Amino acid sequence: MYLLKDIPLQLGIDNLGLMFLILTCLMWLMNLIFSIEYMRKEKHKKRFYIFYTLTLFTMIGVCLSGNLITMYLFYEGMAVASLPLVLHEQTAEAVRAGKKYIFYSIGGAFIGLAGFFFIYIYGDTLSFVPGGVLNMARLAGHETSMRVVSLLVIIGFGSKAGLFPLHSWLPTAHPVAPCPASAFLSGNITKMGVFVIIRYIYYLVGVDFIKGTWVQYAFIGLTLLTIVMGSMMAYKEQVFKKRLAYSTVSQVSYALFGIALMNPIGLCGGLMHVIFHSFVKNTLFMTAGSIIHKTGLKKVGDYVDIARKMPATMWCYTLVSMTLVGIPPTSAFLSKWYLATGSLESDLPVVSWLGPLMLIISALLTAGYLLSITIKAFFPGDEYDYPVLEKREPNLYMLVPIMILTAGSVLMGIWAAPLIRFINIIVWSVQ
Repeated sequence: MYLLKDIPLQLGIDNLGLMFLILTCLMWLMNLIFSIEYMRKEKHKKRFYIFYTLTLFTMIGVCLSGNLITMYLFYEGMAVASLPLVLHEQTAEAVRAGKKYIFYSIGGAFIGLAGFFFIYIYGDTLSFVPGGVLNMARLAGHETSMRVVSLLVIIGFGSKAGLFPLHSWLPTAHPVAPCPASAFLSGNITKMGVFVIIRYIYYLVGVDFIKGTWVQYAFIGLTLLTIVMGSMMAYKEQVFKKRLAYSTVSQVSYALFGIALMNPIGLCGGLMHVIFHSFVKNTLFMTAGSIIHKTGLKKVGDYVDIARKMPATMWCYTLVSMTLVGIPPTSAFLSKWYLATGSLESDLPVVSWLGPLMLIISALLTAGYLLSITIKAFFPGDEYDYPVLEKREPNLYMLVPIMILTAGSVLMGIWAAPLIRFINIIVWSVQ
C-alpha cells in the first residue's frame, strides 16, 4: 500500500518493536483489569473504554511500523485517540489539560516531521535499517543542516517522553485523567516518544552521524537537566498524582540518557529502564488510584497512618518505590547501574563523571518524594492520635494487577539474565 507512489505504508516487526509491543499490551491489560472496579464510580465508561482501546491499536501500529511515514501516522493517531482520556471528566481543568496535551503532542510531532523530509531526500530508503539509511555522498555539504534537523526531531518527539523543554504537559494532563489512563499515559504512552527517537537515531540517521558531535552533547544535556529538574519538582509537589507525573518527567529521561550515550552499555541500560519504569509507574499510579478510590485523599500530607487501612496496597507502593530509587536487588538498580557504567565508559569530557553524579542526586530526591510517604503511612509518630481502624483495602480487581506488577518490578532485578540477553540482541544489531 502506498501513500504516494514512492512513499509506501509498511508494517513489520523486529526485536525492538516486539519488546515495546509486548510491554504495551501487558500494561494495557493490567490497567484494563484495574479499571473494572475503578471506573464503577466514573461517568461515560463506554466512551472511556472505546478510546482506551483505540489508543492501544495506534500504539501497536507504532510498534509494528516498518518505515518512518507509517510510524508517524500511527504516532499522530495515538495523540488523537488518547486525548479523550485526558478530557474524560470534562471539567474546566480537564479541558485546559486536554488542550495543552494535544498542543504539545501535535506540535512536537510537527517539529519532528522535518526529519521525514530530510530522510526522504538524503536517505536511501524510508524503511528502518539497523545502522542508518543516510546516503553520505548525497548528503555531502549538508551535514550541518541534517544535524540541526536531528536535534529538532529529538526535541519534537521527546515532548511525548517529557523531555525538556516540551515536558510541562505531563504534570497537567496526568492528574486530571482517570487513574487507569494516567498509569497508561505515564507508563507507556511516554515510551512511544522514546521508541521513535531510537528509531530515528539508530535506524535512520545512524549513530556514527551524531556521535561525538554537538548534537549528542545537546541531547545528553537536555536529558540530565530533565532528570534533575523533574525530581526536584516531584519533591516539592503535594498532590500525589502530580508528584508521580513529575517523577515520570525525570525517570523517562533516564532511558533517553542511555540512548544519548550512544554506546552499547548505555543503550542496554536505557532499554532496561523503559521496561522497569513501565512496571513501576503503572503500579504507582494504580496505588494512587486505589487510595483516591477508597478514601478520596489526593494530597500526600493526608496519607498519615494510611498503611493500617490499606496494608497490602502500601507494601506494594513501598516495594516499587524502592525499585524506582534503585535499591538492590530490585530491577531499576540494574538499569541505573548500566546507565552509570555507560556514562563512565563514554569517554565524553564532563559527561563521564557528570552523568553518574546527576543519577545519584536524582536517586536521593526520588527517595525523598516517594519513601517519605511510606514513612508517614507506616510510622505516623508517637504524638499521632490513632483513630478507630477502618479497613479500606481495594478489591481483587484493583489489588491483583498491583501485586503482579510489584512482583515483576522486584523479581526482574533478581532473574534478569534472559531479559539482558534479549536486549543485547537489539543493542548489538545497531552498533
